[in-house]
Amino acid sequence: MITHPFPPLYDENSRILILGSFPSVKSREQMFFYGHPQNRFWRVTAAVFEKPIPVTIDEKKAFLHGCRIALWDVIASCEISGSSDSSIRNVKPNDLTPILNESPIERIFVNGKTAEKYYNKYIKPEIGREALCLPSTSPANAAWSTEKLIEAWRVIL
Repeated sequence: MITHPFPPLYDENSRILILGSFPSVKSREQMFFYGHPQNRFWRVTAAVFEKPIPVTIDEKKAFLHGCRIALWDVIASCEISGSSDSSIRNVKPNDLTPILNESPIERIFVNGKTAEKYYNKYIKPEIGREALCLPSTSPANAAWSTEKLIEAWRVIL
């Protein structure tokens, strides 16, 4: 069983909540979201908001706060082999109530089908809010070019 090793990122101005499934090995090593260099999350969101791509964790935090984005993951702990979403077993979901109570979240998005599956199974019944599924920014989602991802992700604006 692996427990999510770092906290959510949000503040009192967060309007958009983007949920991943569970952090990759690289993200767990860096102790921050979307740490794998091939994950396109930072390139895609920077393009959507027409901002420079943040590089350091401090730049990424400032970017998210500036764009009023909260980031968290659906899964609090699970069994997982490496970073493979398809290997996820024995899921315990995260509690979103602190974020939803402290931030005026207007829309919830999930980054990919795995996040959507576990959101709909565990979290939606608890909070009663829909989440829009966006195509995954993971390098495993090779069917989507960065350009196509940017176009699809514009809905977060």
